[in-house]
Amino acid sequence: MLDTRLRPLACILLILSLAACGTSPESERRPVAAAPDQAATRTEAGADSHAISQPARIVREQEAVLGKAAPAPRPAAPMHDQDFARRLVMPQAAVMAAPGYQPVPMQEASHERYAALEQGGVTATAVQPFSTFSIDVDTGAYANVRRMLMAGQLPPDDAVRIEELINYFPWESRPVARRGEPFAVQTEVAPAPWNTNRLLLRVGIRAMDARQAELPPANLVFLVDVSGSMSSANKLPLLKNALRLLTDTLRPQDRVSLVTYASGTQVVLPPTPGSERGTIRAALEALQPGGSTAGEAGIRLAYEMARQGFRKGGINRILLATDGDFNVGLSDFEALKALVEDRRRSGVSLTTLGFGTGNYREDLMEQLADAGDGNYAYIDTLNEAHKVLVEEAASTLSIVARDVKIQMEFNPAVVSEYRLIGYENRALAREDFRNDKVDAGEVGAGHGVTALYELSLVGTPGQLGDSRYARPAPVSGYGDELGMLRLRYKQPAGGASREIEVAVQRAQIRPATAASTDLRFTAAVAAFGQHLRGGKYLGSFGPAQIEQLAAGARGEDRFGYRGEFLRLVRLSGALQTPSPQPCNATREDGACAD
Repeated sequence: MLDTRLRPLACILLILSLAACGTSPESERRPVAAAPDQAATRTEAGADSHAISQPARIVREQEAVLGKAAPAPRPAAPMHDQDFARRLVMPQAAVMAAPGYQPVPMQEASHERYAALEQGGVTATAVQPFSTFSIDVDTGAYANVRRMLMAGQLPPDDAVRIEELINYFPWESRPVARRGEPFAVQTEVAPAPWNTNRLLLRVGIRAMDARQAELPPANLVFLVDVSGSMSSANKLPLLKNALRLLTDTLRPQDRVSLVTYASGTQVVLPPTPGSERGTIRAALEALQPGGSTAGEAGIRLAYEMARQGFRKGGINRILLATDGDFNVGLSDFEALKALVEDRRRSGVSLTTLGFGTGNYREDLMEQLADAGDGNYAYIDTLNEAHKVLVEEAASTLSIVARDVKIQMEFNPAVVSEYRLIGYENRALAREDFRNDKVDAGEVGAGHGVTALYELSLVGTPGQLGDSRYARPAPVSGYGDELGMLRLRYKQPAGGASREIEVAVQRAQIRPATAASTDLRFTAAVAAFGQHLRGGKYLGSFGPAQIEQLAAGARGEDRFGYRGEFLRLVRLSGALQTPSPQPCNATREDGACAD
């Protein structure tokens, strides 16, 4: 029992100790170091780790003042401490609804890497009538943006690749390809919803469908990152569940290998028939995280296993599942791309599946898939895994056309200006269009690829203004054409390229009310992507207008993806903070008087 004469002194010491908890330097406020197996979790938890350990620290300091022995530091906060921390946090919905709310960026976002992306601008048709680019069937940017918005964070500009947002959504229409061609081509023109003085040209290509049962035999290699950075619930545990979904769709004629990498590499499962699902599931279940990340060695071993199980005339593909954080062996960005570009000549494609947050290397994931003639997806939920690996398995795994390029030649006598929305990192030089040595994107069975151009017609207000000296030369005989669309592609087995030409007629221009559901919804998604990147070309067209446009073009929405998009638009609006208004006069208490 503490002497009664010492109680006042003890009370004073207790008050001073509690005050020090709130004012001590950052270095003195750090939580007790976590156990090794909890280090990754604590790192990703960021600022939450301080809040969780605070109650326990207060108790220890109180006991020290009262003369009790201090307990040994604990490696992790117990559950009641975590509950205490959660009670201190305002519910997210209430925070987002609060006036003037501005989201605090998640701590892990500073460690995520995205390739720099320069937004495309307006081009004068008289100066450059040709627009050339490679198609893109990736959808990872949409899932990644969704993950950030759902966490209460606005995405960085470079994370928003508008073409990947657009191409995430299945088409409502089902056009039929012309005889002998692997895909159907659609063009449509209507006023731009954010500026009725301009037009939107929608260029769409949709590959022919194929049921999974109709696909050729598959030789798949699961290349799985089991390094220590993959220990979080949204990484290796989610990854294993995702690959189980794909395993359940395998056929007896399919073969699966499993390769892992951490500090070293291992062949966990040699080529195994798809009928042995129990064996494949058991191999996946046994995976445990630990060690560093020898990604380069893992890629080399995966290509070797794909070569051993190679199916001539079949599907030969590696599925690389990782957070992209390579730190052992070859980790130079360009060198890794060169390695994959060299190995693709063997006829093996590479698909990348991104997982997790914090140290995520999205720049590497997207461009490795491009170099490997594959596609990139980001898996943030099991529903997304089901979409990519089950619902769209034929699109993800098979190829119906290689090196697909689009070239739009605009008629300067009719179109004064144009702007391609998205595809900034897919741009090609005009001469690359017919150069078969220049690589381009692949299209899988059932894939729909859409590109949007914003156009200004001659005689209508443009964004560049008139030139004092340059005038478009008159074009005789083509005054009824907006331009000529050209597509170039190779068959899945390679060989010489084939070319398709489709004239875009001025007579195709329709009023906004007559535009298709696909065009109107695509315009809403394109506006959303531009809005997230600052809305340079949108004027006052913001989340409320985007939501209204998308809601009117929701269509059948069989899987609910368009409904989910509407919720994301609302979230983005809630996360936006109005610009602070200047304070012209202040009261005595320092508050704004007006």
